[in-house]
Amino acid sequence: MALLDEVRFCPLCGTPVIQADRFGRQRTVCPNCGWIHFVDPKVAAAVLVEQDGKILLVRRANSPQRGLWTLPAGFVDAGEDPARAAERECAEETGLTVRVSGLIDVIAGQEHERGAHILIVYRADILGGELHAEDDVDRVAFFARTELPSLAFSSTRRILLG
Repeated sequence: MALLDEVRFCPLCGTPVIQADRFGRQRTVCPNCGWIHFVDPKVAAAVLVEQDGKILLVRRANSPQRGLWTLPAGFVDAGEDPARAAERECAEETGLTVRVSGLIDVIAGQEHERGAHILIVYRADILGGELHAEDDVDRVAFFARTELPSLAFSSTRRILLG
């Protein structure tokens, strides 16, 4: 269990929690009131945007994988439609307004400690905007599939290289 998911005391009654078998696995449980901590997966959404035979990529400005390239992506907020989250993240990182046009893949598996457990990748079309790096990226560019830069994540390689 990651440090951020660690619960030491019951949020309802303040009793120190224990590990116990609940719903088929070990979970954090309050022995006093019966509260059970369910660790929810982090979900991220990404877009694959193509223009003139080239793919839009962003270069990461932060760790992990700082300086390597990936698809525009980010976490889905609670209650947010994942497709809208992908569009929002693309706008935040690249300055481009896009509209999701289809689902490409759903990838399970956390690649690093702070990363998503589930990545939803959409195809998207550019509606407008002006290309420039913002938010947590320091460069944005279009690349031919035959001239891709160093890619940050296996999920990005899976989408782009098969």
